[in-house]
Amino acid sequence: MEERIAVYPGTFDPITNGHLNIIERAARNFDVLYVTVLKNSSKKSLFDLEERMRLIAESTASIPNVRVESSGGLLVDYAKEKSAHVVIRGLRAVSDFEYELQIAAMNNKLDPELETFFMMTNPSYSFLSSSIVREVASYGRSVDDLVPKPVSLALKAKF
Repeated sequence: MEERIAVYPGTFDPITNGHLNIIERAARNFDVLYVTVLKNSSKKSLFDLEERMRLIAESTASIPNVRVESSGGLLVDYAKEKSAHVVIRGLRAVSDFEYELQIAAMNNKLDPELETFFMMTNPSYSFLSSSIVREVASYGRSVDDLVPKPVSLALKAKF
């Protein structure tokens, strides 16, 4: 039987408990889940690529079928390289859906075999984004309940 492989792409700057919620649930449904940090030169990141990958790896260490990698090319090419037939996209609110639908439609045009699965995050994280976490942490406020422990420690070190 063929392995069920999925890709969960994002910038993860930094990974939050909302991301982790999606990762944990997706990992239960696939044999291998690639959490893929996308290289985006147009975005100014707080954490560099290696830091983000390390923080994700530390935060998902207890999930044996998660692999942490990075990609700078088209997602459809990366998915094909990994033999993945599914892309996982997390949604916080209806406002995320329109943007995500455009991306999914383009990916489908580029590779009709690649499916996009939309997953709603746990409602307790529906307000949570990496940019909000960075903003709150930059003012010295605790984000311990919003991010995994390795990220909380890294944010304290940054600020």
